[in-house]
Amino acid sequence: MPYEIRLKRIYEPSDTGDGKRILVDRLWPRGVKKEQARLDEWMKGIAPSPGLRRQFNHKPERFAEFRELYEKELASDPLHQQLINQICQYAQEGNVTLLYAAKDPVHNHAVVLRDWVKKKLR
Repeated sequence: MPYEIRLKRIYEPSDTGDGKRILVDRLWPRGVKKEQARLDEWMKGIAPSPGLRRQFNHKPERFAEFRELYEKELASDPLHQQLINQICQYAQEGNVTLLYAAKDPVHNHAVVLRDWVKKKLR
């Protein structure tokens, strides 16, 4: 099953290879109009808890701990598990692009989520 799970900032233009476009942030990104986003789905519930997000505060030196704690949330929360299963189902049908607003393309929750989904698909 040749699927691809991509990551993309919501501010980047969509393209035909994106497949299913899913916003994985809890909050709507500043300055983006809904029609401009070209979303298939907004999965607010898959985002890290507000407390975990505040603790991480997009600081790269806190990313390893953030990853560990977010993975615990992904593993233990029934809503997270339901949404991950939905993403996996989409990935079996074609490409999936997880959209996020964070400026850092390496240290953000979408990276952790993509890696988690890929593990589940193996």
